[in-house]
Amino acid sequence: MQLLGIDLGPWLGFVGVMALGQFSPGPDLVLITRTSLSAGAAAGCRMAAGIAVGLALHAALAVGGVALVLAESAWASRVMAFLAAGYLLLLGWRLLKSQGVEAAQAGGAAAGSSAFRQGLTCNLLNPKVAIFLAAVTAPFLSTKSLPPQLLWATIVIEGFLLWLAWVFALQARPLREAYFRRAKWIDRTFGIALWILAVTLLGSAMGKGG
Repeated sequence: MQLLGIDLGPWLGFVGVMALGQFSPGPDLVLITRTSLSAGAAAGCRMAAGIAVGLALHAALAVGGVALVLAESAWASRVMAFLAAGYLLLLGWRLLKSQGVEAAQAGGAAAGSSAFRQGLTCNLLNPKVAIFLAAVTAPFLSTKSLPPQLLWATIVIEGFLLWLAWVFALQARPLREAYFRRAKWIDRTFGIALWILAVTLLGSAMGKGG
């Protein structure tokens, strides 16, 4: 089945794979979830926009074949992994120092002002994003079943829209009330999750370097 000259079968398959990859556990998911709960929809939307800008760059590298070259370079992957791990450790440490509802509300306001930057930085520094996009787009590029422009647009637009949907889903009153009742411990859980992701990145980088 085709629409405007595009074969819908491969495209819908690509859309599905991207959605699964987007909501697999990772730094973007952890950060946007915590920001949306603590700082609200506006901050969550700004973070979603920052992540989408990062995706735009990663997608451009992927469809251009550059991401695949970088993914096969041990030293480049290690550098990116160390930078990403350092950033995640810093963000995790801030959450581990959470002091409760007042801190969550104050920190939420601060996070709102820097949400775009945090989303952009987190996404750009994550080498797994580049590797994932390179692996997912490669079959479509090699067979020319989908044009690279469509792959790029799908990655960026779908990613942004799905994150927006997630942000607004988290604005449900029961979820936010539950968060603020246990803000200190939930923030620490998010912090530990970021540290685990950082250690995972480092372990992967050291293994590749060996």
